[in-house]
Amino acid sequence: MDKINAIVKKLIMNVMILGLGILASCSKAPDFITVTSPDGKIKLVVDLKDSVSYSIVHEGEVLVSPSALAMKFEGGRMLGVGEASYKVKIGSTSESVDAPFYRQNKISAEWNYARVDYADWTLEFRVYNEGVAWRFETEFESDAVVLDETAQFVFPEDPMAWVPYSRGKDLIANSYQSQYTYEKVSRFGSQSNLTFLPVAVKNKSGKTLLICESDLRSYPGMFLEGMEGGYSATFAKLPDSTYITPTRCQLKIATRQDVIARTEGTRSYPWRIVAVAENDIQLPTNDLVYLLGEPRKVGDVSWIKPGLVSWEWWNDCGLTNINFKPGVNTETYKAYIDFAARFNIPYIIIDEGWSAKDDIMVIKEAVDLKGLIAYGAERNVGIIIWAVANVLDDKLEEACAFYSQMGVKGFKVDFFDRDDQRCVDMVYRLAEAAGTYHLMLDLHGIYKPTGLNRTYPHIINFEGVFGLEEVKWSNPDMPLYDVTFPYIRQVQGPVDYTQGAYINSTKEGFEINYHKPMSQGTRAHQVATYVVFDSPLAMLCDTPSHYLADVPCTEFITSIPTVFEQTHIIAGQIGEYIVTTREKDGKWYVGALTNWDEREVIINLSFLEKGKQYTAKLLADAADSSVKPEKYKISTIDVDSASEILVKLAKGGGAALIIEAK
Repeated sequence: MDKINAIVKKLIMNVMILGLGILASCSKAPDFITVTSPDGKIKLVVDLKDSVSYSIVHEGEVLVSPSALAMKFEGGRMLGVGEASYKVKIGSTSESVDAPFYRQNKISAEWNYARVDYADWTLEFRVYNEGVAWRFETEFESDAVVLDETAQFVFPEDPMAWVPYSRGKDLIANSYQSQYTYEKVSRFGSQSNLTFLPVAVKNKSGKTLLICESDLRSYPGMFLEGMEGGYSATFAKLPDSTYITPTRCQLKIATRQDVIARTEGTRSYPWRIVAVAENDIQLPTNDLVYLLGEPRKVGDVSWIKPGLVSWEWWNDCGLTNINFKPGVNTETYKAYIDFAARFNIPYIIIDEGWSAKDDIMVIKEAVDLKGLIAYGAERNVGIIIWAVANVLDDKLEEACAFYSQMGVKGFKVDFFDRDDQRCVDMVYRLAEAAGTYHLMLDLHGIYKPTGLNRTYPHIINFEGVFGLEEVKWSNPDMPLYDVTFPYIRQVQGPVDYTQGAYINSTKEGFEINYHKPMSQGTRAHQVATYVVFDSPLAMLCDTPSHYLADVPCTEFITSIPTVFEQTHIIAGQIGEYIVTTREKDGKWYVGALTNWDEREVIINLSFLEKGKQYTAKLLADAADSSVKPEKYKISTIDVDSASEILVKLAKGGGAALIIEAK
């Protein structure tokens, strides 16, 4: 294998020299092209002879071996195979993007590109300092029927991978919530025969690749299946027949067609991305998915207000010491509004049960929605209401107009559980209608974000993450997941993880309790997630009764913003720990998380402005938090840019800092 890899590496280097020579010396379209990142570290080599394939080299090291690209259309048309007539254009460009409600409020990027133009279609390749991307474009005279798309990812030397296997009865249609299986690429198939994205691959030299996608418009999302040496793309076929479930009136797929998309003939297709990181800490702030999303379609974003949310579903309306029966009723939601108002939390969510399951326009008598909106408005607390995706879609325009006029601030839309072309089209419909009526969207039971938060900034959050709801019915390894997904899933976009548990447990003491759920790890771990996780609309998942029993911790959480101007990862390793710093209005926020291993973390404050003095408020694990996970300590420290803070993290522990100038 080493000999084969050496031959491949030598061939690729020769191809780069040959390709550049051909481009420089003659007008004939080259068989090979090379595109280099602006910093010169990444080289993309594209073989155009007979069939299209690509390879990726980083500082002389082959990261991706020759891997095929193609598209197959109805009628036998195959793009990327057997077409010899084309023109190549190579160039460079850059852009600066305003990014409201993203992890950075502005992004600057530059890239080199190659456009390979055939008679009526194009392959565009881009190489950034942070990775490689490509997409197909067609200019057909009539509509197109896509049968399949080929995208291979072949790796030398059988590297390790973090794989979020697709699970459930229908592997191609589910909630996109899985833990990661850490295994060699050659071991793919150990849990199922499909994985959704993103997938991370780490080679023997420690470089990590992340397979992602962006700009998923009227096209199915990409899954991966195993092939020799790596992975190959596969896609959900178009639905043929459907049925409605009796429990929630959710639309499910019964049978499928033999095509993946029916679409207009002139269009661009989704971007395929291979992000490249020399060090794990570069991954969580990789912006390629956002940058490659379709530019913003919403002009005025002043009405979009991110923030914290008090939420009743996770804690099963678990109010105590009250004189009414808690549940889906007006009295309960008034109590949640009162709690939110006390801590300046801008929203509550009214989750499942407030409306008829088959008609979003029918409000149940137990919930005085109009009265609750007025009660909340008096206390500066807005209302977000829950809906099943297809039930909302059935009366989309009517519902958006009616509830917007009533004063609702947005919808939490749930149970998409698919990413076929028709489901993706539905997401775009919801986004357009909600934007028209100034309603925010929080999408649950949804595939990973694919740049939609750039296109529609009022889609303020996405699930598609193995979040804290999982502990209501299972015993997973959540601290491990919490220090893994920020490097992988979070690269695709924000996560509605729904954190904030105040019943905290050790690994050995954890118990499954649907009605009174607990978290794994320490309370300080829960607090730190508000800094580490990208979550512009962030839940406080526990009951107000628990939060009111620990006011200092609750005040600390509610003083952390949900949107920041800049984000940096200053230390970490996938699956081990992470330290994140963020800045907003001159204040700095630091979050540190660990897996079940106790560890000491040195937080270097060199990111602070030199010459200034600051006060740091630290919430961290107590000395005995490994055995008493609900314990923590709060301290205040004078610091400056030369300071270093040693933090001891308990098992499943965490720490958070709020730093402001004196």
